[in-house]
Amino acid sequence: MAETLFAFDKRNFRDCQTMFRGDRQQEYYRGDFWIEDASNIDVRSERKAIGAISIIRQRSRANLFFRRSRQHIREDATDLAILWFVKHGEIAFSNQCGNRTVRPGEFAITRSMTPFFIECRTDADGVHEMLHVTVPTHILRAHIRQDFSTGLFMPLERPELAIAENLLTEVFEDDGGLGEDSARLLVDAAFAVIGNAVCASEESGPARQTIADRRLHDVLRFIEVHLSDPQLSTTMVARGCGISPRYLSFLLRLKETSFSELVWEQRLAKAKAWLASSDPRDISISEIAYGVGFKSPAHFSRMFKRVFGANPREYRGECGDEGAHPQRTEAFAPICPGSALLQ
Repeated sequence: MAETLFAFDKRNFRDCQTMFRGDRQQEYYRGDFWIEDASNIDVRSERKAIGAISIIRQRSRANLFFRRSRQHIREDATDLAILWFVKHGEIAFSNQCGNRTVRPGEFAITRSMTPFFIECRTDADGVHEMLHVTVPTHILRAHIRQDFSTGLFMPLERPELAIAENLLTEVFEDDGGLGEDSARLLVDAAFAVIGNAVCASEESGPARQTIADRRLHDVLRFIEVHLSDPQLSTTMVARGCGISPRYLSFLLRLKETSFSELVWEQRLAKAKAWLASSDPRDISISEIAYGVGFKSPAHFSRMFKRVFGANPREYRGECGDEGAHPQRTEAFAPICPGSALLQ
């Protein structure tokens, strides 16, 4: 459940500078924080920690101000990225690159390692509310490769950002039913879709797909869906996608592969992952072989050993052995163009 990070009213708002980072001065990073002296002061910040990440909901009836200078950065080099989702009011953000205002329906990322000044302003009803997430920058870098050192600003009209906000809100509002691992998976998913949105926004526009591109997408999807069917064939795929077998061969040449090579690689890759992640007491090698579309366990074993250098039983044993040698089993051996995958 969320915990109160700080709460200020008319009686204690002047103590905000020494209290805004929590009881042990561990949240956020150093800076100057103050609250406008107004007739109605009610500032509350609640925090939900997910590992090193904090999801914080802040509500205020007064304008708030925060400044981080180069002196603060020298004293405290904590490198945090902040993801901002504005609910009510607005955030005015200023740094050496200029001024930006983030309003409801907009999203921003800022970073603690460059000086900035932030003003959180109430709306016409005297309310300011936002959800923001503090995350070590090195964690966010795994999802967002673009530079956001001086700030990144986007509208929430992109569906990925709206979904990310909903995920983070659900994690924040969870009353303890979610386990730590599940909460972290949801937070990581939110970061991943934010990364996709940032990447897409930097592109000039969606790449125009040719008819061949669309048909190839249909073919690959059909193969993925029917991969477990041992009767999967070029005739079956061509009929299912409404194209001729000759055109199917042409599409796969665009991908620089053949039908047998593509299906072989996908089936073996899925079987390999299944062997590595399953318990022999739960599922047998024969069940895995049939599950990925091989007609017999013997054929599966021969093909698996040819590609990975070990038969399925040996590979499964190595996966459960701390002394395993993954280099022997990671790479695909070359596939012969005439190989009879679907025998």
